[in-house]
Amino acid sequence: LVSPESSISISAHNAVVGLAKAPGSAGLWDKFSFGLDPSSLQERLFVSEENVDGFLGTAFCPSPCSQSALESQPLIEVLDVTEDRIQIRVE
Repeated sequence: LVSPESSISISAHNAVVGLAKAPGSAGLWDKFSFGLDPSSLQERLFVSEENVDGFLGTAFCPSPCSQSALESQPLIEVLDVTEDRIQIRVE
């Protein structure tokens, strides 16, 4: 993380933490952890096609699935993500 580019914005009903990657870092962030102290951190996933696929895959088939069940799962594609909505296409 690069601390000068990171930011914090707090209002009555919201808090936003903006993080900036160090120049040598590459790739997307898959998840983040938050909490009051290191022993009580909660993990959250960023919205990405892979994370949506994984979440919906466990929703459609929570226990180990047969090969035919895996082949019949829908194709899921994240089309657009904004602050207000997420658009997903399922085939």
